[in-house]
Amino acid sequence: MSQLSAAMGTLEALRELGVGLSVDDFGTGYSSLSHLSALPIDSLKIDMSFVRHLRVGSKEAAVIRAIVLLGTSLGKEVIAEGIETQMQMELLRDLGCDIGQGYHLSRPLPAEGIDKLLQGQRADPKLLPPLTELQRPVLVH
Repeated sequence: MSQLSAAMGTLEALRELGVGLSVDDFGTGYSSLSHLSALPIDSLKIDMSFVRHLRVGSKEAAVIRAIVLLGTSLGKEVIAEGIETQMQMELLRDLGCDIGQGYHLSRPLPAEGIDKLLQGQRADPKLLPPLTELQRPVLVH
């Protein structure tokens, strides 16, 4: 974000190639509201720190609701990161966020396991990598 003007040409070229672009960890760090309308992005990813502490009526719920409203009013998809429980998933849906990723939906998978996941089947456990904190969960739409 600190070198945004230098990166805009590259972002536009990627978008023209059909690459979807997302602002990761939205709501933390350098994700500035002033850049949202100028960036050639498709989606905002709600940082998992908000999802982790999500409860009915919590401040995190208010922030998530605001991000969903902001994103959708700008024509962007909104993706929640770090969904680990059924309750979090249900609350996110109630707040208008219908796209998410996290261990509740699926552990990270190798390419061989994605087809089965998309067909609603469980992946072969032999294909699953060991679960580590460094792995990011897959995106489920």
